[in-house]
Amino acid sequence: MHKAGDVILGGLFEVHYTSVFPEMTFTSEPGHLRCQGFDPPGFRHAMTMAFAIDEINKNSNLVPNVTLGYSLYDNCATLVMGFSAALSMATGQEEDIPLQDNCFGAPPVLGIVGDSFSTFSIATADVIGLFKLPIVSYFATCSCLSDRRKYPSFFRTIPNDAFQVRAMIQILKHFGWTWVGLLVSNDDYGLHVAQSFQSDLIQSGGGCLAYLEILPWGHNPAELKRIVEGMEKSTARVVIAFAHQIHMIQLMEEVVKQNVTGLQWIASEAWTSAAVLQTPSLMPFLGGTLGIAIRRGEIPGLSDFLQKLHPDQHESQQYGTSMVRQFWEYTFQCRFDPPPAGWVEDEGAQCTGDENLEKAQTEYLDVSNLRPEYNIYKAVYALAHALDDLLKCVPGRGPFHGNTCTTLEKLEPWQLMYYLEKVNFTTPFGDEVSFDETGDAMPIYDIMNWAWPSDGRAKVQNVGEVRRSALKGEELTISEDKIYWNFELKRSPLSVCSDSCRPGTRVVRKKGQPLCCFDCVPCSDGKISNETDSLECSSCPEDFWSSPQRDHCVPKKTEFLSYQEPLGICLTAASLLGTFISAIVLGIFICHHSTPIVRANNSELSFLLLASLKLCFLCSLLFIGRPRLWTCQLRHAAFGISFVLCVSCILVKTMVVLAVFKASKPGGGASLKWFGTMQQRGTVLGLTSIQAAICTAWLVSSSPAPHKNTQYHNDKIVYECVVGSTIGFAVLLGYIGLLAMLSFVLAFLARNLPDNFNEAKLITFSMLIFCAVWVAFVPAYVNSPGKYADAVEVFAILASSFGLLVALFGPKCYIILLRPERNTKKSIMGRGTNKF
Repeated sequence: MHKAGDVILGGLFEVHYTSVFPEMTFTSEPGHLRCQGFDPPGFRHAMTMAFAIDEINKNSNLVPNVTLGYSLYDNCATLVMGFSAALSMATGQEEDIPLQDNCFGAPPVLGIVGDSFSTFSIATADVIGLFKLPIVSYFATCSCLSDRRKYPSFFRTIPNDAFQVRAMIQILKHFGWTWVGLLVSNDDYGLHVAQSFQSDLIQSGGGCLAYLEILPWGHNPAELKRIVEGMEKSTARVVIAFAHQIHMIQLMEEVVKQNVTGLQWIASEAWTSAAVLQTPSLMPFLGGTLGIAIRRGEIPGLSDFLQKLHPDQHESQQYGTSMVRQFWEYTFQCRFDPPPAGWVEDEGAQCTGDENLEKAQTEYLDVSNLRPEYNIYKAVYALAHALDDLLKCVPGRGPFHGNTCTTLEKLEPWQLMYYLEKVNFTTPFGDEVSFDETGDAMPIYDIMNWAWPSDGRAKVQNVGEVRRSALKGEELTISEDKIYWNFELKRSPLSVCSDSCRPGTRVVRKKGQPLCCFDCVPCSDGKISNETDSLECSSCPEDFWSSPQRDHCVPKKTEFLSYQEPLGICLTAASLLGTFISAIVLGIFICHHSTPIVRANNSELSFLLLASLKLCFLCSLLFIGRPRLWTCQLRHAAFGISFVLCVSCILVKTMVVLAVFKASKPGGGASLKWFGTMQQRGTVLGLTSIQAAICTAWLVSSSPAPHKNTQYHNDKIVYECVVGSTIGFAVLLGYIGLLAMLSFVLAFLARNLPDNFNEAKLITFSMLIFCAVWVAFVPAYVNSPGKYADAVEVFAILASSFGLLVALFGPKCYIILLRPERNTKKSIMGRGTNKF
């Protein structure tokens, strides 16, 4: 089909879907290919280009004062036909076509719209690229055509397979399908898709292929049977098919034969809209299919243009072999006289040209689903806009050598290609059209769903779209509530090799299997994973620990000897009880300070001893509660000084007892002058000062401090006071032990003094208790962890303090309160059998 014009645009379309090669003999003349099987949708594609050019010619704002013409060829679904037509247009070797009444010649084709097949486009673009003639395809999707070095003049208005692959991977991610099967056709289209799909799927982390099968060309039942059996055995419930319509027809015959149901099919754009597959026999298997479809558009006025088609009217404007007459004969099953040789096998009735096209049942008039047509429309307008930009060039500001422009008379195809690369416009439907550096248009796909309602009529409905924009990148939009699922539960199926690892676990790959097949192993103590399918577990911060579910970190439990726990309460109560008893005893001694038993036992030292015992009881409280710097520093200093004060008083009392006994012997009175009141006070103060000096040196050199200990328990923080200097702590305890042993030895030597109330015996017994407690304390303290070390120390303080209080003051309080008749000087100084 041809139409004259100032500029001619070429077109390649599949108006017939098969061709027959003539038999050749040595005696026969070379024949021509015969095209058979008229395809109304393919003819509609060609007429869409004619409509677009007619619309542009009527538009005074686009390429004004220039008339566009066209030269449309039928490729007959055969590579040699399509390639031959493209080469003829590029070289100007077409059949001579009358352009005007007095002019014959080859039309200057400056751009070609086509071809529809990827394989055809590869062959055509590879050669046509040498002429730098721009080719804008509306249906070739192979991503290999984006190679600008091989195909420098190739453009397309349909997204390439690479984007289609990424769109399908986004759908897989959206529904959580990580275990899928892939079927591809055995040609450039399928094999390039297989390579692209595998690499993109791995890079995106969107899933794994359970299997990859190549669908054979031609009739191969054995191979199809093997493929379908593998699909049925696989655990993958989602099957993606990048195949042509004929492949799917053959495959579904085998699927029906083996009754393989329960699969979620995902269709490539090649068969998403295939009505031949939407039959009652196949919909139980293909119902619910999700497919990628070419963007559907609206082309105002196309329907009227198609309906006005008439062979006689069109014949006056068309030149060469008339596709219109072929269409008319096919639609009305008639023939013109004389009939075109070789086109209509069944002659049928005579065509009059008065047949009513509007009432004809033909796919040609169906404009409800304009998808390839919309791409053709955009391709024609892209060439027109490029030509318009070229003609608007201002001399001196042009893009060519010396900032020059070109004219319509000198226009060459490569100059049009320069402007085509920079074209940018918006269609009436609202879609932006421009080409990137690889010649691909801004991609957009519709997402279709094959519904199978109860009325038994298949319905292909739009449920979303996926597009890429310069600002937002790739976007997927799906209306899940509109999707028809062909499963019992009427919801998205589950297709995974292994169930997702919940938070708190990590993925462990199964050896020798795809990445999507794994085991879920719980995170170890102290580590967490808070995401699904985590590859690693992360460690919690120092002061945190993993929750029981291992999905988040929680603050570690803190452990110290607390006032709120039972052990702390008991020790606190014991400490306060000891303090209270010491205060009562002190009160008793003050009230009875003039009685013989109080005066005989050195009342001043007894009062000081009771006061020191109160301090010993109270200092134990510093070991209870959360350790702080001041409590850590004070607890051992207060403990050491209090006990030295206490033991010093006992030591001085023992020494006084021995001095008094020695003074009672002849010549021993001189010894009492060394144990007067001032000497006793000075001795106690001096001995206590030594301990104070030890504590001061310890605190200055290496002070005790609070410490968070995590060595005892991984999930707990034990708050404790580290002693700082072990030597300082040992010297403090050693000094107390030295005074205690000295007091014990002196008291033991004086145990047999002849008084009824022998103070030395009570001191001996009290110091024996004191030393026994502290000798047992050291190994118990060293082997007790955390708060129990503090509890052991508090227990030792309380036990030794109670031992001293009871042993030294119990018998005296008994006499003062319960046996006052024995609280006399005679009874105390008496000798005989009444001894304690």
